[in-house]
Amino acid sequence: MNILFLSLLDFKTIEEHNIYTDLLRKFYEQGHCVYAVSPVERKRERGESYLRINDRVHIIKPRIGNIQKTNAIEKGISTVLLETKVISAIKQYFASVRFDLILYTTPPITLQKAVKYVKKRDHAFTYLMLKDIFPQNAVDMGMLSMNGVKGILYKYFRNKEIKLYRNSDYIGCMSEANVSYLLRENPQIRPEIVEVCPNSIEIEDRGISVGKRQQIRQKYGIPLEKKVFVYGGNLGRPQGISFLIECLESQEQNEDIFFLIIGSGTEYQKLSAFIEKQKPGNMKLLEYLPKEDFDNLVGACDVGMIFLDHRFTIPNFPSRLLAYMQARIPVLAVTDVHTDVGKVITEGKFGWWCESNSVEAFCEAIQTACNSDLKNMGDAGYHYLEAHYSVDDTYRLIISHWEAGTWDA
Repeated sequence: MNILFLSLLDFKTIEEHNIYTDLLRKFYEQGHCVYAVSPVERKRERGESYLRINDRVHIIKPRIGNIQKTNAIEKGISTVLLETKVISAIKQYFASVRFDLILYTTPPITLQKAVKYVKKRDHAFTYLMLKDIFPQNAVDMGMLSMNGVKGILYKYFRNKEIKLYRNSDYIGCMSEANVSYLLRENPQIRPEIVEVCPNSIEIEDRGISVGKRQQIRQKYGIPLEKKVFVYGGNLGRPQGISFLIECLESQEQNEDIFFLIIGSGTEYQKLSAFIEKQKPGNMKLLEYLPKEDFDNLVGACDVGMIFLDHRFTIPNFPSRLLAYMQARIPVLAVTDVHTDVGKVITEGKFGWWCESNSVEAFCEAIQTACNSDLKNMGDAGYHYLEAHYSVDDTYRLIISHWEAGTWDA
């Protein structure tokens, strides 16, 4: 079977490890041919589009405008122009390939015309992996509105969103809350084509020994005797960085714990300015680490943290959760009330949840975590990962629909 994968993920080989390349690698290992469109933003690399070929893997690298970690205007223009560039790349490099399955993700929704084009050309089965609900998330963050000039943009993107759903034979959502939200806000979608298809990875035990933990902490200047709370990932509006800073301020005098923040994004400078001004003795900010180093450092910490802005009305489910579970450390989720990530964590008994608009609740959660059996909770998280978020299950779910042949080709 020939598989076409469309996303914004910038990768050069499916040997990389993330929720998408792990899945593509699984398809490859099962004997399928993988074709992918993996755009490169202008700020990262200049030049013309090119094709990478390795055995049964073909990856197009079209040049696009900047979309991630940039200002709203540039992001909007680049997003609108994206699908034209993707269609052109497919016509240039994959004109003679007949695709059986199209896998694609949100963001972005503006791959809609590319999906429609290949689906119509090849009568392919289409599967949307819904990782982001746009444009509503932009409305929640105040970047778009339903009225005025921003309302025009909202209506344009909302129309693209509806068309993308219409072009999808199946829609895989990250959690039950995502399924409920999608069907409630989009009554035109047939419920039978919507299912839970969570973020998943090729599971590897990233727990580390006490000796290695001490070596890693010494390498990065992290206290050996303190409980270390780590946040790793994007530092942007969706993470509610202003509230994160309030939470950190509340813990400046807590000598029993240490906060490690690893990430980058549009709000990085705001966090950096806070650290520089306050110079707290129990906090460290790192902008970037290679994935292997990041995973090792996470494993040397005690609790992983997830932050989401309390204004969200859509149920986000951050993939960073999987890195913490794989490292065998429990998780503190500080989020809005609409996501069910906190419910999953607390019912799975591998962490805690509090709402992301109460510093007092955050402080209580920190204290609860410090008094908990972190080793057993971290192990519980790893076993929950094995049971629910294996890429093997995701592969079987998607391939079962294709083998059934019941979609509208």
